Amino acid sequence: MPFYESTFIVRPDASPQQVETLAGEVEDMIRERGGQAPKTEIWGLKSLAYRIKKSRKGHYVFMNVEASAETLGELERGLRFNEDILRYMSVKVDALDPEASPMIRNKSNRDDRSIRRHGEEQKDGKE
Repeated sequence: MPFYESTFIVRPDASPQQVETLAGEVEDMIRERGGQAPKTEIWGLKSLAYRIKKSRKGHYVFMNVEASAETLGELERGLRFNEDILRYMSVKVDALDPEASPMIRNKSNRDDRSIRRHGEEQKDGKE
């Protein structure tokens, strides 16, 4: 199966628990269609470069995805119709990186950032 890196931005007034729940729902949607999401990182509330739907900030979620093109299409379709999602983008990659992304490595001491692997929540540096 092809590999993808998918990032989406959740509206800023969503709580961190709602963002966690939404990330879990996206992971479940991928698994139901025969794919995998081996790593999910929640980067936290960040400023946007420009306003999106009257918002200046958003909660960023990054996922590694191993799924067919049809599954990715269904994932993006679900993200498009979700009112909590401001923007999303998926990029095909040659291989998935199991290490923490630079966003997590550079700010590993923040409490609002976490890495989830295989459905289990772990704080970066405590693996």
